Amino acid sequence: MDLEDINTVAVLGAGNMGHGIAEVAAMAGYDVRMRDINDEFVTNGYEQIEWSLNKLAENDQLTQDEADAALERVTPLVDMEEAVGDADIVIEAVPEKMEIKTDVYGDLEAAAPEEAIFATNTSSLSITDLSEVTDRPERFCGMHFFNPPVRMPLVEVITGEHTDESVLEVTEALAEDFGKSPVRVHKDTPGFIVNRILVPLMNEASWLVSTDQATIAEVDSTTKFDMGLPMGSFELGDQVGNDVSYHVLEYMHEVLGDAYEPAPLLEEKVENEELGKKTGKGFYDYEDGDGVDIPTDEQSELVKRRLTASMANEIAKLIGDDVAPPESIDEAVMLGAGFPDGPVTVVDEFGLEAALETLESAHEETGHARYEPASYLRERADVGTFYDPAGGDDDVDFEAIRVEYPGEMVGHIVFDRPHRMNTVSEQLIDEVVDAVELFEDDEDVRAILVTGEGDKAFSAGADIQSMAAGGADPLHGTELSRKGQSAFGTLESSDLPVVAGIDGYCLGGGMELAACADLRVASERSEFGQPELDLGLIPGWGGTQRLPKIVGEGRAKEIILTADRYDAETMESYGFVNEVSENDDLEERAFELAASLAGGPPIASKYTKRAMLAGRNDTNAGLEYEAAAFGQLMGTDDLMEGITAFMSDGDAEFEGK
Repeated sequence: MDLEDINTVAVLGAGNMGHGIAEVAAMAGYDVRMRDINDEFVTNGYEQIEWSLNKLAENDQLTQDEADAALERVTPLVDMEEAVGDADIVIEAVPEKMEIKTDVYGDLEAAAPEEAIFATNTSSLSITDLSEVTDRPERFCGMHFFNPPVRMPLVEVITGEHTDESVLEVTEALAEDFGKSPVRVHKDTPGFIVNRILVPLMNEASWLVSTDQATIAEVDSTTKFDMGLPMGSFELGDQVGNDVSYHVLEYMHEVLGDAYEPAPLLEEKVENEELGKKTGKGFYDYEDGDGVDIPTDEQSELVKRRLTASMANEIAKLIGDDVAPPESIDEAVMLGAGFPDGPVTVVDEFGLEAALETLESAHEETGHARYEPASYLRERADVGTFYDPAGGDDDVDFEAIRVEYPGEMVGHIVFDRPHRMNTVSEQLIDEVVDAVELFEDDEDVRAILVTGEGDKAFSAGADIQSMAAGGADPLHGTELSRKGQSAFGTLESSDLPVVAGIDGYCLGGGMELAACADLRVASERSEFGQPELDLGLIPGWGGTQRLPKIVGEGRAKEIILTADRYDAETMESYGFVNEVSENDDLEERAFELAASLAGGPPIASKYTKRAMLAGRNDTNAGLEYEAAAFGQLMGTDDLMEGITAFMSDGDAEFEGK
């Protein structure tokens, strides 16, 4: 089955997760059958979808016509056979109890088509065990959305022991079509990725308070204002629901052993039904008290060391057991938990040797299994990081581009194919990615400048001759488009500010690449255009998506559909070019601009770019990231440097700390 074969999505469960998933599928254009056990539940879920869609329309996140059309695609049902009889994929989102899910799959198996994929939204239970309840374990996988599904971008796609690779690929493609970011979980393990990091972290916070080594105020002050996480540990626990954290821990404890024994404080909260916000009281009192009240100045070095070491240990287990690589762990936790930096990055900066020493000391002191260091952590402590250390400049050979270091903390990428008008070849695409990664790993580089060799062309577009070597195979064309999209996305999403210095032709793929820069300065003689339609093509490296975000949909359609050429002043008036420079001054002015950005606060620049990207298609997601980043910046040395310089009317010297 391919993605094109999926037209009807059945969602079992109309609760918070179920109706949220149904809404996401309907907005993506799929026919949705949403089923629950009685009319009251399914009607309530349907009304929640209607309310949410109208709210999105009110906030201009979709039109009212689009909201109405999405609602029409949702059919609320109680009868199982009617709900799943023609489903291509069934997403189960019923309560997190094995006996409930087992009963549901018995009824589902009897009613669903043989070729239908079954996906469970479980956040903790074994995908393998659930799949074996059915007659199709090879067509069964995890598809774990995060709450609320409409707003949260992450979907963990989890393999069971029997899952076919093709099923995982289709499920990932479906998640992408839903507008989500799928992250593969390569092995069925309790907690998968995000909860495997977060739940032990919250449990360790509870243990620190249970054993009188810290107060709730110290833990949350440290978590939020020193470690820079979006919420305090106990604040997050109350938000998630302390019963949810407890039940996940119970399952981890049962499957993985005593390292996941729930802390007495957490157990006490659950026994007293102090479950957090939903009951009015948890670690904080939301009814008779002030709710969350976290002091900004009660950080504890012990808390920071213990919590960071806890994360390091869980990361080591995930990587060492081949559950997920470092990149996937960082991506999942940033998308699913709102961390400004991924936990692997945080732990690498803390130092694996320091994390190992913290665990060994705590294990010697307490004897508790949660402090037993993972074997992979011991192995990587000798290396120093979970990410492989980057090589130096000598380790990377460039042919289609040049990499230069002109000073002022600027890394310079030069498209070095003047004989071909600096056209974009597949080799150039690969080398741009290598150069961006090289600069990001260099502490002395804080901004990237991109230019083309000579004064004829920044880049006159794709190298049609080299691209045509793949023949007229549609599959090759699709792969080429995706390769360019991914590579240009690497430039766009770089944590470093990017300036494009445009001199001469900036056409086709060259203009698509320039669109990935944060700022664009162009010489007076520069000429812009997207001529793909004249060739019977469309912009294939992100032009149909990025250009409208910069100049607006109307102007983007004009530029792409007419395939006309535009001068620099016109493109400045359209908003694509930030500044037009005299021809002879272009290179100097572009460098000045890049150097100015490099001299700014690097942490704040990084978070600004990430927040804007997070909110590009989802304002709420962007606002959540912005708030988390703002909180982390409050604890940086750069902030104090900036305030001191402002008060003394001097120039700040930011160090990225």
